Amino acid sequence: MKNKLTDFGKKIKCTLIEKDETQEWLISEVKKKTGLYFDSSYLNKIMTGKMENPKILAAINEILFEGETSA
Repeated sequence: MKNKLTDFGKKIKCTLIEKDETQEWLISEVKKKTGLYFDSSYLNKIMTGKMENPKILAAINEILFEGETSA
């Protein structure tokens, strides 16, 4: 059974498509930015809402959405 993506998960997927980048690219960028362990399984858990790590979420937001809406 496939888990449904959260709105955030859908936003990640759509943004990757718009930027013509892969999930592997995002995983690599998150690892570089945070120094934390991060793989495709972890990304899937983030995208389906099964896991939340503030540092990882912040890194994803910075990598994919910087310049969109900054406080």
